[in-house]
Amino acid sequence: MQQYNTLGFGNLSRLSGAQTRSISAENRSGEKGKGGMSIDGISASCARELGQGWKISPAICLAAGSTETLAEIVGPGVIQHMWMTCAPQHWRSLILRIYWDNENEPSVEVPLGDFFCNGWCERSIVNSLPIAVMYAGGMNSYWEMPFRKAARLTIEHRGPQDLPQFFYQITYTLCDVPQDNAYFHACWHRSNPLPYGQVHTILPKVIGQGHFVGTYLAWQANNNGWWGEGEVKFYMDGDEEFPTICGTGTEDYFGGAWAFEGEGSQYGVYTSHFLGFHQVLKPDGFFRGNLRFGMYRWHMMDPIRFASDLRVTVQALGWRSESRYLPLKDDIASTAVWYQTEPHVSFAPIGDRNHLEVI
Repeated sequence: MQQYNTLGFGNLSRLSGAQTRSISAENRSGEKGKGGMSIDGISASCARELGQGWKISPAICLAAGSTETLAEIVGPGVIQHMWMTCAPQHWRSLILRIYWDNENEPSVEVPLGDFFCNGWCERSIVNSLPIAVMYAGGMNSYWEMPFRKAARLTIEHRGPQDLPQFFYQITYTLCDVPQDNAYFHACWHRSNPLPYGQVHTILPKVIGQGHFVGTYLAWQANNNGWWGEGEVKFYMDGDEEFPTICGTGTEDYFGGAWAFEGEGSQYGVYTSHFLGFHQVLKPDGFFRGNLRFGMYRWHMMDPIRFASDLRVTVQALGWRSESRYLPLKDDIASTAVWYQTEPHVSFAPIGDRNHLEVI
């Protein structure tokens, strides 16, 4: 089997013996020559005059309270692209999990929308390299995900009603995986509200060797005024009270400056390869009472490398009278993305449906 070559403009022309496969509702196993063979599916009636091979099973139905296996792949190989979409109101009640090499506990456990930088169940465009989300909610991941023995992807539907249409496609290559390739991990954590005077944990302490590659925050401001004075801190390799890496402010960490101010004293939104402040949801003067934000920072060109352990936090900090800082009690949901050796530390429980809910 061919060793996997990381793709880029510099080596797109190189030939490889790796085998490309793809799993979707039209080919649940990803087997060669087995796509489009369904004779029943959610669109069977639409194809009743055309028959087999004419888009009979483009999506699956997710029953309320169920967990569906999206893909089971025998390795070695690398997941290269994932595309998923469904109605936005379900994006927090669907939990994406990924298991590597027959482990019992997931290495990825994140609500679907938050994994794709859309944690507020309202569509927002993301135009970054590893995550791209289009106008109508087409959600794409290009994170490189190597595995050596097996990969299993599941989706849990915690909503109270059946979801009649869930679309997905997972494209991967079967190939040898180099020894120094680490495993992809992602976890979700919410503070709602953040207790006064405490910090939000983006990444609880993980054990092993690896590198941190990204943060997405869905942040609701529960106070008037500026909310982003807080510092992002990386505690690594035995750090205790004080971190090795300490930023200068929340907007600074996400590549912005001066309270994300744009033209006309309004928030200036942006989405780029590695940095984004892409979503600003404003109060409407009636039922919508708080500002909500979405922002991401990908450490693809500057990974935070750790030899034995890592923990990441962010402060929620505003201003009060007499130029004094004000610790805030905001609603903060974070998705942390990193690569590391296995086994990994067990994730804390993701919480029940009420804890996940956008309220």
